[in-house]
Amino acid sequence: MAEYNPTANDMKKDATAAGQQAKKDLNEGAKKVGDDIRDTADKMSQNSAAGSLKDRGAEMAQTARDTAQDYVERAREAGGEYAGRARAEAERLYQTSQQRASEVAHYAEERYDEVSEMVRRNPAQALGIAAGIGFLVGLILARR
Repeated sequence: MAEYNPTANDMKKDATAAGQQAKKDLNEGAKKVGDDIRDTADKMSQNSAAGSLKDRGAEMAQTARDTAQDYVERAREAGGEYAGRARAEAERLYQTSQQRASEVAHYAEERYDEVSEMVRRNPAQALGIAAGIGFLVGLILARR
């Protein structure tokens, strides 16, 4: 089974979606608290019992604190998850780049050895090729 390796763009989309969901949840929570306040105000106008009003206000305040704490925990968990994914992706990219750099260095070393050996075997031919390339570069630069 193929391993899922999210790209930076995927992580950005996930973070945006999580932010939008948190915004939606906060708006719904705020609307609920607003509705509760309106209900309490209506009850207060209908019933002037101070004890009942005090209890209802304390209950609403606790509900608001609980809801806010829940959203804070969700945001903290989502942030930790995205940070972990970003760290893992960065480590994977670093390892991949190290491996590719090693492969390129090995390839360049092999080609250098081949060219050096060819020059040692055919010095006159190598000198002729170098002179021809130099002549062509001189012509190109002289026309400018």
